[in-house]
Amino acid sequence: MKVRGPFEPNVRLNRRRAEPPEKDAQTLRAAESPLRRVVVDFLANPVAVFGLALLVLILLVALLAPLLSPQNPYDLAQLDVMDGRLPPGSPSPTGGTYWLGTDDQGRDMLSAIFYGLRISLAVGIAATTVALLIGLAMGLTATYVGGRVEMLIMRIVDIQLSFPAILIALILIAVLGQGTGKVIAALVTVQWAYYARTVRSAAIVEKRKEYIEAARCVALPPSRIVFRHLLPNCLPPMIVVATVQVAAAIALEATLSFLGLGLPITEPSLGLLIANGYQYLLSGKYWISFFPGIALLCTIVSINLVGDQLRDVLNPRLQR
Repeated sequence: MKVRGPFEPNVRLNRRRAEPPEKDAQTLRAAESPLRRVVVDFLANPVAVFGLALLVLILLVALLAPLLSPQNPYDLAQLDVMDGRLPPGSPSPTGGTYWLGTDDQGRDMLSAIFYGLRISLAVGIAATTVALLIGLAMGLTATYVGGRVEMLIMRIVDIQLSFPAILIALILIAVLGQGTGKVIAALVTVQWAYYARTVRSAAIVEKRKEYIEAARCVALPPSRIVFRHLLPNCLPPMIVVATVQVAAAIALEATLSFLGLGLPITEPSLGLLIANGYQYLLSGKYWISFFPGIALLCTIVSINLVGDQLRDVLNPRLQR
């Protein structure tokens, strides 16, 4: 029988103490870069991943519409009124198949939806980008300058947000008229107030922190304080709001086009495609409005799923 020495337990204890402690999950999480942490947290939600995959698919279809579409819905030489209102699966005179049927003008619904997605996404993203830039400028100016300038800007924001967005858009379209640029201008006018209020709320919190006071103490120019210190820390909530507002802009443009006040007939968006088949719903020709409506629904739902997950990931208070 082996007899243990008096110092053997202490040697084992010292060996255990000498071994480096294993990093726990929190330590590994803290060592990750912010971008990697955002990606990992985003991919942890399978519903958000499904929404992102669907959104990427929709974007690819919109970008590659001229290559994927069996027909160019803008080319009048390829349209035949005699092929109007054909049901899904009908044969095409060119030897193909109308997988989603045709509308009253003889356009292939699949091709029209591809091009309609392109127009709707382009209008929504363009309006959101311009509104975001204007809202950032107005919100940061109101926060950093303060005083009467802040009061004036925020009172304008409050007055605009007190009216329904659809009402303001209808008034502007009635005054400006139809056209892609005019619809984008109406959407920008409706949306910029949301960004101005959001960035002001975030900038007020950041303005009270020590790094802003330190930047002022070392006499940094106001432009550098705003663009190098204040603006980057206000971007996360703005990204979330911009993502959600893209879906809102697409829905509002579809509403205007459905009412006949949005884009012209020569540039059919999803809302206009739905409006073209609305009068045929009760006659059994459901596909003219049904399939564009499904495409619009998938687009808005996918953007909202991505935006909701970004809100949870970029806001530490909402992280699980």
